[in-house]
Amino acid sequence: MSGILVGVGASLLGGFIGSSGARKRRKAAEKAARAKERELNKLESNRQAVINPYEGTTSLAGMAKDLSSEMSNPFASLGVATKAAEIQIEESDIALANTLDTLRATGSGAGGATALAMAALKSKKGVAASIEQQEAKNEQLKAQGEASLQAQKIAEQQRLQGIQISEGQRVQAADAAGKQFEFNAKETRETAKINRVAGQLDNQKQAAAQAAADQSAAWAGAFSGIGSTVSAGIESGAFKEGGSWLNPADPTPPITG
Repeated sequence: MSGILVGVGASLLGGFIGSSGARKRRKAAEKAARAKERELNKLESNRQAVINPYEGTTSLAGMAKDLSSEMSNPFASLGVATKAAEIQIEESDIALANTLDTLRATGSGAGGATALAMAALKSKKGVAASIEQQEAKNEQLKAQGEASLQAQKIAEQQRLQGIQISEGQRVQAADAAGKQFEFNAKETRETAKINRVAGQLDNQKQAAAQAAADQSAAWAGAFSGIGSTVSAGIESGAFKEGGSWLNPADPTPPITG
């Protein structure tokens, strides 16, 4: 009978030890799981806010200027070369006066005076026409040069405006891309840390569940051992009336089976 008691006690002791160890492991895992859950909640609540990397983008339309006010028609100021006509009239009068004086001094007839006056007038007309053409040509060339200069100035201003607008667009795009890169890098790190802590939380929950199962298994094993010991005692007749296990003179009951 004492052997059965020893076996039962051993089973109970083993179940208690196994259950106690599993219970400690379960409590430690549950505590660690709660800590990981708090850490995970803190990480999730402190995640960076979603940003709009283009919120600082502004319109560059104001950099484009209207250059029409700087344009003009240089040919509008062209004038008629009247100076040449004035010279022509003056020279004709002088030539006629000189011719008359010559005729008076020489006593020549009226026909000679007329011919001389006509020759002088023709010569002066040619000179006046040449001067007039030269002045008109100079005015035309001057106007063309002014038009070309204005076109070049406007083209240069347009080129500089294009550079400013293009550079402004590049800077804004680079700023938006930099914000997006910074956000993505931080988001990747935070997500990786959250996933890592979430994995640790799952591991602790699994460890707690396994410890609880081990605790139950320890008692189940203890009761199973008790049952086996009792069954063995019954099969050996230790509980029968007059059996050797009940004989005080036989302190060492036989172990059968």
